[in-house]
Amino acid sequence: MGHQWIIDVIVDLKSFAQQNELPRLAEELARVAAVADAELDADKRGASHLMRCEDTDARRFSTQA
Repeated sequence: MGHQWIIDVIVDLKSFAQQNELPRLAEELARVAAVADAELDADKRGASHLMRCEDTDARRFSTQA
């Protein structure tokens, strides 16, 4: 199973947000799931951390915090 569980948790949280009329949270969790999926996929390919940041545009997320 590896790290797939984290994607499952994020998807569950997104479903909860959708079912409880929290659309902004659901949208953000969709973006988080995409970032997590891209980083986990990059790890499988052996990409460097810098490449993962560029591939997923993680810098955009970190500057909004």
